[in-house]
Amino acid sequence: MKKLITLMVVLFSIVSIAQPSKEKIEKVKALKVAYITKELSLTSAEAEKFWPVYNAYDEKQFELRHNKMRTIMKKYKDSGLDNLNDKEAATILSEMESIDEELLNLRKKFVKDAKEIIGAKKVLQLKKAEEEFTRTLFKQYKGKDRK
Repeated sequence: MKKLITLMVVLFSIVSIAQPSKEKIEKVKALKVAYITKELSLTSAEAEKFWPVYNAYDEKQFELRHNKMRTIMKKYKDSGLDNLNDKEAATILSEMESIDEELLNLRKKFVKDAKEIIGAKKVLQLKKAEEEFTRTLFKQYKGKDRK
């Protein structure tokens, strides 16, 4: 789980730095859907139930990481870490911990819901497929960066 979170943070950092167009983001999402569907061998009935749950989870996760966490990070980037007093730093840490808790609870709820739709084995396969997709995407991005 920590590896997935780290990889997703790196991926979202890259995405935010590169400022990709909406078309590129949609293309990556479509590739991810196709990759996961293939890796999990989802039936049409499973896919019909699974994707709305997954997409809702993915959007909420992105919103927490990208919007809320970015807002918090901006607080100390604007003033600089050296200019923060202990009370301000503690407040920022508390806010970050709260978001981390929300992310954990969101993941737990998603796993529970997904198990009911696709079963525990496919949920584990999903975790592996997400990691592989992110790794592949990151490698492709690094390869383009070097050219």
